[in-house]
Amino acid sequence: MTAGQEYEAPRLWQDAFDSLIAPVRLVMRTFPADVPSPVIAHLGYLSLLLVEAGPSQLSRTPRHIARSPGERVAVALQQSGTALLTQDGRSTALEPGDLVFIDPRRPFALDQRESFRMLLLSLPRQTLGDPADHLFRLTGRAVQGRSGVAALLIPYLERLPLVAGQVTPATGDLLAGNTVEFVALLADELLGRDQEPPGTTRARLVPRVREYIDRNLRDADLTPERIAEAHYISVRYLHRLFEAEGTTVGRLILWRRVEACARELARRERSSPTVSTVARRWGFHSPAHFSRAFKGAFGMAPRQWRHARTPEEDLPGPELPRGAQRAAVK
Repeated sequence: MTAGQEYEAPRLWQDAFDSLIAPVRLVMRTFPADVPSPVIAHLGYLSLLLVEAGPSQLSRTPRHIARSPGERVAVALQQSGTALLTQDGRSTALEPGDLVFIDPRRPFALDQRESFRMLLLSLPRQTLGDPADHLFRLTGRAVQGRSGVAALLIPYLERLPLVAGQVTPATGDLLAGNTVEFVALLADELLGRDQEPPGTTRARLVPRVREYIDRNLRDADLTPERIAEAHYISVRYLHRLFEAEGTTVGRLILWRRVEACARELARRERSSPTVSTVARRWGFHSPAHFSRAFKGAFGMAPRQWRHARTPEEDLPGPELPRGAQRAAVK
């Protein structure tokens, strides 16, 4: 082999990187004979890619980005061999046991200088906050597992591919949420956000969840699981967020639906929809369930509520009575 000679990577390798991370240029500096196939595993919306080969280079150029901007982030764990990662004007040497963040939306080059083994975790980019700010500050920095969150996260990631093939899809979804929280916690530590006052994360996230619920009330399949997935957190963490709110996510969804129905039923229109139509419009599967929930909140049946409203109360966006807001929605 002549110095500097490059060989095209096996198709399986190229396809794995292109589909799980983003389209890249992948070349090997030794003839790729007997190179083991990449090991791919999935946990919910996370993907794991375990690769092992001789010296090689992985790069993503502006041309790649123009064709496919990329919607995911890679967390790479160097398990053996040494490498050099360059991104965002920074270069960092990777030793076995080092972890690094890679943002495929900007050019990078990962040069594996010798035979290596690497684990890549591919996750939705929204999980780490505003990429224009946060990810730019994380890339091109080697994270060593000697202390802090990394000391716990790196051994956890080492075992994750083994566990991924042994769990049910439901457990995989839960593991995905917990893994994202773990990685986000490391990002917070590296960015100094772990120094924020207690409750700051909750203060940022709870209003976003409430807004999401209001936007999707008409979806009959709106559930805590859907909400957690949309915000890249686990269902357990979602429920913890609302413990301080004095309610549960399920009760909040139910109350906001009842509230929306009450406002619609209070309007005076030339052709008013039926009570069951209003209930279906706001996500109730069953008229009987809607009736019970409405009576629990307002102390009267939906039809009674509609007929009890006076013309003076028939205003755009009527306010709900104070007692109704205090009532528990069972």
